[in-house]
Amino acid sequence: MVRRPVAWVVAVVLLVEALGVAALNWFMGVVVDRQDMSLAGLDPDNMSMTAKIGAVVFGLYFALCALVALLVAIRNRAPAGLGRILLISVAVVHGLLGAVAWGLIGWTAFLFMVVVLALVVLLLMTYDRTEGAGAGADAAGDTDSGSGPAGGDPEPEPRKDTPAAGPVTPPAPTTP
Repeated sequence: MVRRPVAWVVAVVLLVEALGVAALNWFMGVVVDRQDMSLAGLDPDNMSMTAKIGAVVFGLYFALCALVALLVAIRNRAPAGLGRILLISVAVVHGLLGAVAWGLIGWTAFLFMVVVLALVVLLLMTYDRTEGAGAGADAAGDTDSGSGPAGGDPEPEPRKDTPAAGPVTPPAPTTP
C-alpha cells in the first residue's frame, strides 16, 4: 500500500525541514548579533536572542512532528491523540507558510510548502478511522461474499431489543 512509504517520506521531509528552519533562524540571529544595528529602536541583542529561541522552538516542533510520522511509519497505525493534533497543526502551518511564501519568496517555495502540505494530508487521510470498522465486518463475514441463505448459513434472527416499527406521526407545530 501507499501508507507506509508516505509516512516515511513525511518523516524524512519534516526532519530535514526541522534542521533547515532551525539553521536558518539561528543564522539570522547570528547575523543580527554581528551587525549590532537597531531596527526601529529595537535592541539588537533581544532580536538576536528571539531569533535563536525561535530556531530552537520551531526546530523542535518540526522534529516532534517528524517523530510522530516516523512512529506512524514503524507501527503502520493511524496517529491518535496528540500525534494526530500535531500532524494537523503542521499541515495548517504549511498552508499558512505557503501563502506567505508565495508573496515573499516566490512560487518555488510555495510549491515546496504545498507538496509538504499534500504529503501530510495524504498521511492523515490514508489512515482513515472507518477502515478498522470495515475490516471487522469482513472478518465477521458480514459482507456479501457468497455467505447467506444460498451458501447454507441460516437466516439471521431479528433483534429482540429493538422496538417494532409502527406508524410515524408527524410532529405537531410549535408556533401559533
